[in-house]
Amino acid sequence: MTLKDPFNRPVSNLRVSLTPACNLSCIYCHKEGENSPQKQISAKEIAEILRVASKFEIRSVKFTGGEPLLREDLLEIIRAVPAGMESSLTTNGTLLADLANGLKEAGLRRVNVSLDSLNPETYKKITGIDRLSDVLAGIDSALDAGLTPIKLNMVVLDGVNDKEIDDFLTYVRGNRNLVLQLIELMHFNDCTYHGDLNGLEDSLASRSKQIITRRMHHRKKYCLDGAEVEVVRPLHNTEFCAFCNRLRVTSDGKLKPCLLRTDNHIDIRGKKGAELEALFQKAVSLREPFYK
Repeated sequence: MTLKDPFNRPVSNLRVSLTPACNLSCIYCHKEGENSPQKQISAKEIAEILRVASKFEIRSVKFTGGEPLLREDLLEIIRAVPAGMESSLTTNGTLLADLANGLKEAGLRRVNVSLDSLNPETYKKITGIDRLSDVLAGIDSALDAGLTPIKLNMVVLDGVNDKEIDDFLTYVRGNRNLVLQLIELMHFNDCTYHGDLNGLEDSLASRSKQIITRRMHHRKKYCLDGAEVEVVRPLHNTEFCAFCNRLRVTSDGKLKPCLLRTDNHIDIRGKKGAELEALFQKAVSLREPFYK
């Protein structure tokens, strides 16, 4: 049975935060909206959540954090993903080089890697740590392991990394297994680096040989000179919300119908079977577009 919310939006994707912990301190981090997380949910609890999600025909799961590669039981969690459900993972890439092959063997399909600068000094300014070389090595290992296509998540920061777009295009150009995602900064924690992406998107459109509108969030993919670029703009974006197909699970076991809201979480910690199924249905009934 496919779950649909009151706005007739089907839920086909689950995003599961595995831990609030991270080994970076990015200047823009919103911590997945988890303000005061409690003890993180266990691998057994996650397996039950995924089992119920699969029963409701949710066909893909993305594991996030914090930094999910910090979980010692990560491979156990990935192995618990039900047959027919595609799994992916978002990581900052600093630990990826040593884990890429194991992740692939456990059943992970692909990875997103957060990479906000190709300049070591700028990278350190954004993340607080000098680990750029580790991230680039992790991307190479993920390519070799077949965790593809790899999406590189670049949060565009006004006055910090916004002049590096062409450098990133050069980096991904000619490699069909690398896709650049330019992400609009969300206003969390009084961050002052938000910039208007209208001019950037107009420039990409004018230079592209092909523009594809993806089903997910109706976002645009620009194909230019052997590089693929997606622009993710969740702020004040009615299309982004109208085409949302996702439920979120926080690291401490709460179902979250909307990333931008913190007032309608449903605690599913320790729940299973019919009780958990009913809570999934309740969470979906609470979904509504944040921007209408």
